This record gives sequence, structure tokens and C-alpha cells, in this order.
Amino acid sequence: MSSTEQLEGRNPVLECLLRDKRAVHHIWLDQGARSDARVSRILQLAERRKVKVDRVDRRRLDKMADGRVHNGIVAHVEPIEQWSAASLLQHQFSNGIEPFWILADELAYEHNLGAILRSAMGFGANALVLPTRRGAPLSPVVARVSMGAVEEVPVVRESLFAALKTLKKAGVPSYGADMGGKPLQEARLSGPVALVMGGEGRGLSSKLREKCSGVVSIPLAGKLESLNVSVATAVLMYEKRRQDGWFDKA
Repeated sequence: MSSTEQLEGRNPVLECLLRDKRAVHHIWLDQGARSDARVSRILQLAERRKVKVDRVDRRRLDKMADGRVHNGIVAHVEPIEQWSAASLLQHQFSNGIEPFWILADELAYEHNLGAILRSAMGFGANALVLPTRRGAPLSPVVARVSMGAVEEVPVVRESLFAALKTLKKAGVPSYGADMGGKPLQEARLSGPVALVMGGEGRGLSSKLREKCSGVVSIPLAGKLESLNVSVATAVLMYEKRRQDGWFDKA
């Protein structure tokens, strides 16, 4: 069997089965768990796809999840498909997909990464680029917080500088988020674009800033200097989609 990743919790396992982007190899279910709509649907989909389901003592699940929240269910699944910036960009252009990428530097907190993935799916972003070595992994916690987005939003693990170079060569502009930038509503974010977010502590580095086509900021009241990175990312994605006319079509 190939290497696997672990999902923990009813929602992540159900989302993985429903979206059917990768194989589910094995499911372990708390033998004392009460059946609900999600458990029934998981069992139905598992039976349809011939996924082995074992009912086990909850203590075994606690050990498998290493103390994390699992809601009575753990699954081993195929790893998420790996992309490079160049291969994903080529795939999108070949299939008539307009690139809308998020590049995020040094996301140390799993909840921020999961929240950004969730917002990315909601606003139709089609790539999240993360540094190869720095930042949180795509852990079971990230999968749970993302509410299925980890199954849908392609993730690239690559140097942000290399990804920006690939995007620039393809004619895709990039905008970094930083307090010193122009108000985001004054920047042209419609069409193909990449939004570059800095780390949770130090924000956008000067070196990354230099590589961006432009820098934008979010106007704030109350003498507040900045927002949480996941919230700021969602605000920028909203503005991009507003400029695209998404909400006029609703």
C-alpha cells in the first residue's frame, strides 16, 4: 500500500468520501458511537466504494489521534495530489481556468491554514502556495478546520519566490498585502491574479514585497494596524471577486 494520510472527525471523513478526489483506504469507527446522519452517510459511501470499516474501542481512536479531536472516527486516505507551480499553471491554462492563487508565507498555526483553505474554496481560489519547509503541515487539524477545502483547493509546496517567478513569466500579476500598500479597492484585482500574504508575526517580508507587482492594504478603523492573516486573506479574496462582478451575477 502507498503512504497514507490520516483524517480525524466525521466532517473531514465525510467530505473526503463525498468529493471523491482521493481514495479512502480504511475507516475506524467508535463501536459505542451513536449513529447520526453523517455516520450513516459515511457507512453508505464506504460500502459503495468497498472501504473497510472497523468498529473499535474509543481508546484506540484516542491513541491514533494522539489526543486530538476525532469525534469517534479516524480514516487513512491517499495523500493529496502534489503540484508544482509550473505544472498547476499549465494545467489551468490548458483547461481554460483563470488562475486565482493565494501565496502564504510561514503559516505556523494550523487553524489559520485551515481557515484560509476554507475561504479559498468559498471564493473560488484555485491554488494555495506554501513554503516547502516553513509553516504548518496539512494536518488532520487543518483538514477539520477547512471543512472539505483541503480536498478541493490545490496546494503547492514550493518556494514563494519560485512560484512568483513562474506566475510573472505567465503574465499573472501578484499583489502583496501590507500596511504600507495602496487601499485594496484602488488596485486592479480582477482577472488572473495572485494574492501574497505574509507570515503571522512579521507580515510580508521586504524581499517578497519586492517581487510583487504591487502592494495593497486593508483600510481599518479604530487605530487597528492589522487583521489576523486568515481574516485579511478572506477580505482580499472578497474584494477580488467583487471586482470580478461575482456578486452582481448572484
